[in-house]
Amino acid sequence: MTVHIGAQPGDIAETVLMPGDPLRAKWAAERFLENPVCVNEVRGMLGFTGTWRGNRVTIHGSGMGMPSLSIYTNELIRDYGAKTLIRIGSCGAMQKHIKLRDVILATTSSTLSTPSSGFFRELNFAPSADFGLLHKAFHVADARKMPVHVGGIYSSDVFYDERPDLNEQMVRHGVLAVEMEAAELYTLAARYGCRALAVLTVSDHLLTEEALPSEDRQSSFSDMVEIALEAAFA
Repeated sequence: MTVHIGAQPGDIAETVLMPGDPLRAKWAAERFLENPVCVNEVRGMLGFTGTWRGNRVTIHGSGMGMPSLSIYTNELIRDYGAKTLIRIGSCGAMQKHIKLRDVILATTSSTLSTPSSGFFRELNFAPSADFGLLHKAFHVADARKMPVHVGGIYSSDVFYDERPDLNEQMVRHGVLAVEMEAAELYTLAARYGCRALAVLTVSDHLLTEEALPSEDRQSSFSDMVEIALEAAFA
């Protein structure tokens, strides 16, 4: 057990899928895993371990934002031996050609700051995905003819953003979408020598102002879960 995770030694699989919403973790575990068992419910942050096609998988919530994700990722890696961590979450599109429900595979994630920023001092570290996971994920999506986009995203440390000037520059420079966790996940994976990838579903659009209802964000993002599982074990 750790401060934030109540799982016992051996309860956490080496492959962990990390949605932000703990209820999405519950939904994904019940829908995709065989014999899922709840291994954590400390502070309501649900985690489940089961099997997918004979492979052990844990699906564990990360909470919203990089500080919350940093806590769970550090403990999952250091204390429970997680080796592959795949974020499955929602994002806001920042390019006109991207549609609601499209899937985005994040190669890199730009950010203003992360909980790890102090490690690098003046260095602007460029956190990036594991290429093996990225390569597999793209081919899975492409083979299934899923609408998928591959490229850089932006991890924001605020939800209610008041920097339209910054958003304009990101759109201009081809940033695909905004979310709140991937940059820290990629940084921690690099630090500990683990594999990481963010597989994201577009839930809203910054340019068109379209948005999915909250219930769809929680329980209808099957494509990204299937891509994540196939990428981890294909």
